[in-house]
Amino acid sequence: MNERELEHTIHTDLSRDDDYTGYLQLDRLLSAQAPLSDPPHHDEMLFIIQHQVAELWIKLLIHEIGGAIQHIRDDRLAPAVKNLARVRHIQNQLYNQWKVLDTLTPSEYAEFRHVFGKASGFQSAQYRILEFILGNKSRATMRVYEHQPDWYARLQRALESPSLYEEFLMHLARQGMAVPEHVLDRDFCEVRDEDPAVVGVLREIYEDRSAHWQQYEACEALMDISNNFQFWRFHHMKTVERIIGHKRGTGGSSGVMFLKKALDIEFFPELLKVRTEIGADEED
Repeated sequence: MNERELEHTIHTDLSRDDDYTGYLQLDRLLSAQAPLSDPPHHDEMLFIIQHQVAELWIKLLIHEIGGAIQHIRDDRLAPAVKNLARVRHIQNQLYNQWKVLDTLTPSEYAEFRHVFGKASGFQSAQYRILEFILGNKSRATMRVYEHQPDWYARLQRALESPSLYEEFLMHLARQGMAVPEHVLDRDFCEVRDEDPAVVGVLREIYEDRSAHWQQYEACEALMDISNNFQFWRFHHMKTVERIIGHKRGTGGSSGVMFLKKALDIEFFPELLKVRTEIGADEED
């Protein structure tokens, strides 16, 4: 076997302050997997890492969407769309992770499920922030986080702030498009009903792409994110169904039935509605 010699320029006089392990804080990261089963069940490590990695990807999603929101506030759609392109790729990573967890069989999972207690992915504060910044606001879910003051404060800010889509509608208004004032000046804690006037604005964008190309690109980027989220929700539901059937969830939810209801929630319903409107006049 050929042996590769160590190049003389490679740094070897390293300390823990400036090496790879130190920069990534791998000592902390790789010591954060602590199975509770006794003796440790082999497959609990898979379950822990799967969810820890998902939380890291969700952290990056929140970071990238936050960047996109700031660009939209500055009316800079091109870099916002770049952020949203990265969001789509991160969503693909989250989606593909389910394939790994799908290798966990019902009998294997049943052997360590009891160690979770009341813990459930439903309680993920980061996931709830992600839903809030994408527009699925819910005051009722805030009660779950009352015992975590720091997370509660972050959730409260996300609940009260305009979502990604609402920031986009504000941008359209600043460009002189006829977004109604009641859509822009309201309590952002509440989920807004579909508005025909907003659908009309979106139809104008789609039917005159050359005049509104950047807005058109942004609409499609938002639609991609919404679809990817639905794909993720569906695979989540099917993975849970495959592993625990129709048992109740560890957090007290109805399990699969609870996850199925989430599939009826669309983040940007007006972007779906406009697809029905486009070209409708030609069919009459």
